Amino acid sequence: MLNKSSRSSQAMIRDRDPSPISDPRLLRALARHKSEHLQIGAIASSKHTATWCWKAGTIRGSAVRMASSRPAMTAATTTAKPAAAGTGGRRRYALLLALWDSEYASKVYGGYYSVFVAAFGGSGAAGEEGGERWDCFRVIAGEFPAPEDLASYDGFVVSGSPHDAYGDDPWVARLCALIQTLHAMEKRVLGICFGHQVLCRALGGKIGKARNGWDVGVKKVTFAQDLKGFEFLGGLGELPSSASVIEVHQDEVWELPPAATVLAYSEKTRVEAFAVGEHALGIQGHPEYTTDILHNLIDRLTDQSAIPASVSEDARRTVAETGGPDRAFWTAHCKGFLNWARRSSGRPTPAQEPAPEVMSNRAIVAGCFTAGAAPMVQLACSASTSQG
Repeated sequence: MLNKSSRSSQAMIRDRDPSPISDPRLLRALARHKSEHLQIGAIASSKHTATWCWKAGTIRGSAVRMASSRPAMTAATTTAKPAAAGTGGRRRYALLLALWDSEYASKVYGGYYSVFVAAFGGSGAAGEEGGERWDCFRVIAGEFPAPEDLASYDGFVVSGSPHDAYGDDPWVARLCALIQTLHAMEKRVLGICFGHQVLCRALGGKIGKARNGWDVGVKKVTFAQDLKGFEFLGGLGELPSSASVIEVHQDEVWELPPAATVLAYSEKTRVEAFAVGEHALGIQGHPEYTTDILHNLIDRLTDQSAIPASVSEDARRTVAETGGPDRAFWTAHCKGFLNWARRSSGRPTPAQEPAPEVMSNRAIVAGCFTAGAAPMVQLACSASTSQG
């Protein structure tokens, strides 16, 4: 059971009658963009199948083009068909980047791809079973994994973004559709900040502007008590009552998706972390960020007049007072989630043995998501990647 404040928090934010497709912004985006439409009738051989295809939607036409002011990306078409998830003991993960690399991240870390892989890579014992592979897709530029490749991944990570997760950008609508497909396949999806919010939206919750305004700095997050039924938390041992994490957001979760559980909350944000079963985890903070990245973000947001001086000063004060985030705990938490299926003795991963409905309808769901879509190219993210 959760403590009193946790129970009341969950009661306040749970959506009573959610439906992903009822989101008016998502509907307008899908209806307005001429290359997008919902395909239901032609493949609605059963009520269950029709529901999936309605939620997944269909995106037709070419990928969203980058703004002309952005430098050209180095891209390589994926030609070889990937092996099934877990083949040869090598884990495979997809990083869905919803932002451009800042000049600072590019110069110091080689881009956000390197930041994420350094934080979440090695989701198991070092060198265990042949290691792992991380593929990068710049979803903000229309880069998405091919439907036929989804089964080959052990997990997906959705990054933060300066864009609104409740917006009607075509790539955001398409990302929602992808998340819905992954959810139907019971694939593990970890959402960070924007990713946390878009995960909530895609699965039927509600998001919007933070009612208490910007939240920037190193903040204490309190964990709900007596969390039961989440096996991916088992590897952490006994959860602490709280842990500090870097926060940089002005949007938040308003109402949870159905069957979701609040894992953590804070004084300013009612949903700092939530989970849907064992395969969907959202974290509002930034476990992947270091304090130097936070300081650079504070500088940039202040210079752009995005945050007032008072917010900037308070954010810097939290770093000094806390001594920085509990980054080791948070990265271990994320790694444990991404690697949980592998460690569960005698329990197969979803990719190895999907649910019967997913097995029988996977081709239909995949076709519903990208029928008629132009071939996608995989962004070659590496230490040399720089988007400025």
